[in-house]
Amino acid sequence: MIDSHCHIYSTDLVQDVDAVLERADNAGVTRIYMPAIDSSTHKMMLDLAEKSKQCLPMMGLHPCSVKENFEEELQIIETYLESQKFAAIGETGLDFYWDKSYIKEQMISLKRHASWALQYNLPIVLHTREAMDETITEMQNYQAEGLQGVFHCFSGNAVQAEQIIDMRFYLGIGGVATFKNSGMSEILKDIPLSSLLLETDAPYLAPVPYRGKRNEPSYLGLIAQKIAEIKNIDVEEVKIETTKNAKKLFKL
Repeated sequence: MIDSHCHIYSTDLVQDVDAVLERADNAGVTRIYMPAIDSSTHKMMLDLAEKSKQCLPMMGLHPCSVKENFEEELQIIETYLESQKFAAIGETGLDFYWDKSYIKEQMISLKRHASWALQYNLPIVLHTREAMDETITEMQNYQAEGLQGVFHCFSGNAVQAEQIIDMRFYLGIGGVATFKNSGMSEILKDIPLSSLLLETDAPYLAPVPYRGKRNEPSYLGLIAQKIAEIKNIDVEEVKIETTKNAKKLFKL
């Protein structure tokens, strides 16, 4: 399996990262893709990528980190992109849940990330909260140029899922799918496996039965199992197909 979105370099996980990586390996998680947050964590992420070839870094600015200094942050990203290779651009996107003070700046940042994804021929990894329609609309503007990516931690409705799939983007499915009242069971039932990626978003959003506790990549199989139950198929099929999807998106 491939964990397509995991903050394994975070302070919650890095303190015992060797044990976390060993458990992930034992659980069959062969690769862990690390989304960037901002310049305060880039070094931790890149240090871990250097230490473990199992962990692959992205580069970007999380929408919740878009503040007054966002242009400085974007310049830092540009410097990194010019000097080394990354697996993807992200995570970027729009988040109107916590703070709407920087909506304009978030949109500028998202557009810049999309241009980098096209320039470097990389997928874009999208965070969206309370802004799904706005993010979809913006990404539709780049379809003629062949932009591809994933809406990580997808929690939208069936119509939004169809719009995303029509753009040839993937849906990142994590621990929320295992939550009893998330509504994801009805939506996932009709979404083809060819459009899904597995993710943990660790250390956040641990799947049942670990909900509320620290998440980690070794729990990825629980998400695969839930998808299999929803679709009434074998869990190995979920693992095989979502791994194929991740390899295709990240150009392995």
